[in-house]
Amino acid sequence: MNENDYLKVSSSSDLIGRDRFLYRILEIMPAFLAWLTLLGLVFLSWLTPVWVAFFIIAFDVYWLLLVLFLGLHLISAYRMLKKNIKINWREKCESLNDWRKIRHLIILPVYNENKDIVRTAIQSLIDDGYPTDKMIVALTFEERAGKEILDSYNEVIEKYQNKFLYFYHTVHPDGIVGEQKGKGANQAWVGRKVKVDIIDKYNINYDDLIVSVFDIDTIVRPGYFYRLTYAFLTVSDRFKVSYQPVPVYNNNLWQAPFFARVAAMSNTFWQMMQQIRAEKLATYSSHSMSWKALVEIDFWSTNMVSEDSRIFWHCFSYYNGNYRVEPLYFPVSMDVVMDRTSLQTMFNLYKQQRRWGWGVENVPYMIFNSIKRWKTMKKSNVISRIFTQIYGFHSWATNALIIGVIGWLPLFLGGESFTTTVLSGNLPMITRSLMTVAMAGLVLSAVISTLLLPKRPKGFSVINYFLMFVQWIILPISIIIFGAIPALEAQTRMALGGKWRLGFWVTPKKR
Repeated sequence: MNENDYLKVSSSSDLIGRDRFLYRILEIMPAFLAWLTLLGLVFLSWLTPVWVAFFIIAFDVYWLLLVLFLGLHLISAYRMLKKNIKINWREKCESLNDWRKIRHLIILPVYNENKDIVRTAIQSLIDDGYPTDKMIVALTFEERAGKEILDSYNEVIEKYQNKFLYFYHTVHPDGIVGEQKGKGANQAWVGRKVKVDIIDKYNINYDDLIVSVFDIDTIVRPGYFYRLTYAFLTVSDRFKVSYQPVPVYNNNLWQAPFFARVAAMSNTFWQMMQQIRAEKLATYSSHSMSWKALVEIDFWSTNMVSEDSRIFWHCFSYYNGNYRVEPLYFPVSMDVVMDRTSLQTMFNLYKQQRRWGWGVENVPYMIFNSIKRWKTMKKSNVISRIFTQIYGFHSWATNALIIGVIGWLPLFLGGESFTTTVLSGNLPMITRSLMTVAMAGLVLSAVISTLLLPKRPKGFSVINYFLMFVQWIILPISIIIFGAIPALEAQTRMALGGKWRLGFWVTPKKR
């Protein structure tokens, strides 16, 4: 295999010999580190409870400082978001000579979502205000959804087929050898089809084409494509850049259960904070990039679960570390997880978080390909990215459990020799005091989430605003049940490999 062949690897099973052994070790590493941390602290809580108590206090201080640090980032990101919403990006684009040459390809993968969800996604492209004669919309359906589902989209196709420069639709065949059932294979299929049937056929300049891949529940805020176009034309080395909006889960926020709202808005806040720290930012969910780069890397991998982030790491490796994400500080609206009952919503939310946690599969991918391309890699950038990813996934799986569960174990496992010490008596008070101060982050989350609320629908009283605020009291529990545990399960499944590996799971869309 040559260097570029390794970029299409999805797991150790795609390799042989020493390469397979190395990749397998890297797949085991995240779970090994997480379980070593958790079980090690449990064991040491019994063996050396004093040292664990000191560690817990130090960790609580670290957590407090982290909350304050991230809180400042959240405030800064919110201010940038509000500022960019107010800017007239059309005027900004019109100040540039080349903006009218830019074309947008918008890829919308569809599985079995309700036709109204598909319709609102397409309508939002028109309502954006950007000239639709500069837009190519590509709907790509899944054959496995069945004829009845596919036929239900005919009404949508007929309504919008003459609204854009080109309106393309295709059906991704089921059962293609080597493909994993999921969004990545679907959008790679339509990408190659559009290249032949439209881009190359009508000689559209690759340098002037931006491709956006949106989850089908994505509703763009008016001005998004002007904002994207302006960023594309003004950043340095624009072909080696992905462009990331902020996902705000407003489509059905008022209707969704409180625990799903908290989990969704927590993710929004994390993405907002990552926009401030652009050197740590990777693509997530709905995003955009240059068509030129996409063709150069030969489109998305067809056997991935976390295709939205893998495309970034693929480009990052292909360009030897000279690839980045440009934060747009501009929102797109998406759906909160919701089903017919609260119990089913809980199950679906857990599965969604576990699938997001499966993004840990990019850690072995990134390290393995960095090793293979080490001589040509931009080393400082690569090393920083590797440590950021390892730290991020390790923290995701362990931090909440350390604070919420393991931090109290010295009191139960330390025995009489520990419980009779002054430290034992002071540990709960110190922990409680530090966590009380850290609650400022929770209050900040409640305030900003309220500021980001969409207009209150009919049938919802003013009391619902109050409930939107107080729901954040469940955050400490939420980050364990819908954060640490699914992340730890995903890492453990990757370590076990084989039948334990996750396939792509489509989050049901209900409004």
